[in-house]
Amino acid sequence: MRPALTFALVTPLLLSAAAACSRPSAQAPLVIAGVTAAPGNKASGAIEIAPRNGDAGTSIPFTIIRGRSEGPVLALFAGTHGAEYVPIVGLQRLRATLDPTTIRGTVILVHVGNMPSFLGRTVYYSPADGKNLNRVFPGKADGTLSERIAEAMTREIINRATHVIDLHCGDGNESLRPYTYWITTGDANVAEAGRTMALAFGLDRIVVDGARPTDPAASIYLSNTAVTRGKPAITTETGGMGVVDEGAVVMVERGVAGVMRHLGMRSDGPDPVATPVLLDRSEVVRASQTGLFYPAVAKAQRVEQGQAIGRITDFHGAPLEEIRAPFAGEVLYVIGTPPVTKGEPVAMIGAVK
Repeated sequence: MRPALTFALVTPLLLSAAAACSRPSAQAPLVIAGVTAAPGNKASGAIEIAPRNGDAGTSIPFTIIRGRSEGPVLALFAGTHGAEYVPIVGLQRLRATLDPTTIRGTVILVHVGNMPSFLGRTVYYSPADGKNLNRVFPGKADGTLSERIAEAMTREIINRATHVIDLHCGDGNESLRPYTYWITTGDANVAEAGRTMALAFGLDRIVVDGARPTDPAASIYLSNTAVTRGKPAITTETGGMGVVDEGAVVMVERGVAGVMRHLGMRSDGPDPVATPVLLDRSEVVRASQTGLFYPAVAKAQRVEQGQAIGRITDFHGAPLEEIRAPFAGEVLYVIGTPPVTKGEPVAMIGAVK
């Protein structure tokens, strides 16, 4: 891998945010789904998704932390995939520790975006409709439950935000090293603001994603839904395997503090990552068979092109497929549990071109 690339974080966006800090002005209360947060206060509630077409509906719990003075509106989403527990716990802590009397602007915390998957302990797909919530944005008001969740989060939260972080971790079956996605498609100014957010979050591996859709009506992914609406956004990955890992939770807390400092929402916070590695080539490697997966590599391991990533057997132990690395790079995640279905991911490889 080539030496890491280093970028300055001084941008017009940051300079304008810093200048605005010197001219604070009071802001009005914010109302989301009937919940009102007055300046200098917190308020919590839920977006209610009514039953439809025989499903049970659901709730999306959220908290508004409203600063006293105007500033960015940073929306933080956890639980887009219900078995990704680290960001969910991270937002619980942030709700307790963020003081609305000391911040500028507003932070909106979506505590569990995908409640059916969270309560059902399912990876990838909702038990309500079999859909991946992070593949149906911007959603449909008259669609399946996952589509209605996406539509409500787009309408109530993303549309009110100025900046978005979709907080993920390795799903309940994924052994993952920390990294951030930076979306480069669409408006160049939005992409540049996303780059500086990624640096501010502080994870040293940044996957450069230049293949996201540019149509706001078919944005597919949560963070891309913000980007296609002119709002800088990143997706972060910390933790995995269904474990509430303390170190990974701290990464979430530190990362949010770094972004808030960068946006001028708070005066303190960690410095941006000093030596980021931009992984501008990446590929999700998928299974072509259904059976049991046996990994041959570990997260963060360096692999060569053609090196065995793992193998799949049938349910009697007979070999079905040996999966190999498509190019030389680093293992960003690898499946750590045996079940695998044809077409599903088994690993992701990232590299510097």
